[in-house]
Amino acid sequence: MTTAVATSNSLASLALLKRPLTLGVIVGNRGFFPDHLAGSGRETILQVLAKLHIQTVIVEANQTNVGAVETLQEARLCAELFRQHRDEIDGVLVTLPNFGDERAIANVLRWSDLHVPVLIHAFPDDPRAMSIDDRRDSFCGKMSACNNLRQYDIPFTLTSQHTMDPTQAAFAADLKAFVGICRVVRGLRHARVGALGARPTNFNTVRFSEKLLEQAGISVETLDLSEAFGRIALLADDAQKVEEKLAAIRKYANAADIPDAALLKMAKFGVVLDDWITSTQLDATAIQCWTAMEEYFGVVPCTLMSMASNGLIPSACETDVAGVVAMLALQLASGRPSAIVDWNNNYGDDPDKGVVFHCSNLPKDIFVDLMPRLDYQAIIAGTVGRENTYGTIVGRVRENPFTYLRISTDDLTGQMRAYVGEGKFTADPLETFGGYGVVQVPRFQELLAYICENGFEHHVSINQTQVARSLDEALRKYLGWSVYHHK
Repeated sequence: MTTAVATSNSLASLALLKRPLTLGVIVGNRGFFPDHLAGSGRETILQVLAKLHIQTVIVEANQTNVGAVETLQEARLCAELFRQHRDEIDGVLVTLPNFGDERAIANVLRWSDLHVPVLIHAFPDDPRAMSIDDRRDSFCGKMSACNNLRQYDIPFTLTSQHTMDPTQAAFAADLKAFVGICRVVRGLRHARVGALGARPTNFNTVRFSEKLLEQAGISVETLDLSEAFGRIALLADDAQKVEEKLAAIRKYANAADIPDAALLKMAKFGVVLDDWITSTQLDATAIQCWTAMEEYFGVVPCTLMSMASNGLIPSACETDVAGVVAMLALQLASGRPSAIVDWNNNYGDDPDKGVVFHCSNLPKDIFVDLMPRLDYQAIIAGTVGRENTYGTIVGRVRENPFTYLRISTDDLTGQMRAYVGEGKFTADPLETFGGYGVVQVPRFQELLAYICENGFEHHVSINQTQVARSLDEALRKYLGWSVYHHK
């Protein structure tokens, strides 16, 4: 048995991404099927998981018959082991090298009281080895196992094919998707999101229910913008943290056209933001912009938000708390930075293409140019003056497949809602400002109609990986949210 060390890192979701995933493993067995298949199947599965750097919690080979679980006593033993390691176990893999005992599997999951995602896998039979000594019947046993889990009201995930050779690439892909499910479920159930500043007056669209988020396990920590400005005022220009943050900004992006005074303000804001994230143990932040930050402080927060998102502490503008929860979910599923954008423009007459845009705070890892340029915020500049709007990150999102996700709190129905799907960023010509890209989404007009008819926000979170499958399962099946998967 191998186990991962549980972490108490203050930034729980970031720590979750950095440590190896741990799966509890149940090897099924059935007395009148060959024991040797359960024993060899156990060894094969453990080798596959080790190769993928997945830690395991499993009964020792000598504690039960061939290290599998079949009898009532073996189920009790396995359940107790899982309970002892419940803080480490992110999910459970049930593998059936032969038919397996469906009652033992369901009992382990019920008695261990883990409430984590469960993946059901069955080994394939070899048509050349179908004698009584070598026939698995896992094909049939998987149905019995799933039937019992449904009776026990235990949710579970299926592999992409009914039976699969665990040494093949297709099964590794299924495990990768399942890892994403596990990380999303664990990460969101205990997430802490910071809301810095009030919702901008003109953005009713980013209203959210703090109570519905709390019911989902997501806590919101607030900080008034005036408090942040007060903390900034206490920082000396030559404070070590300020100088270090200033150097980090210059290293992060091309700031040649930004006045030194604006860069100093950004650095001080960054120090206060970092300290707040650490002291309140935040996994993500949503920050007020329009237009108090510009009028009363004299910069936009975009650069610091971009840096945070790029460092896997996602940050959304316009105090869009639900939007940054979606950024966090995408990041948990993929392990890569997320961004938040507007579904912003049509792209000519192509019904499946559009322009996404923000002004912008996008993480630089998603840009074509990995040393993007700092600039002023052209939209707000017309109201508060160009000199008060320095700090945006300008660049085009590179050509790549992506996943989009929007999470919303529906006060009218008292539930968490989301839609998710996949598309691709294209190389179609476009000249504009801010952070932008051209996207192609299958049946895009149907998706846009769904968004409008169901009252979803114009903001959408994106990630340059394809993880819609993991998010759909995690949010719908294990967290119990209402999810539309646009396939």
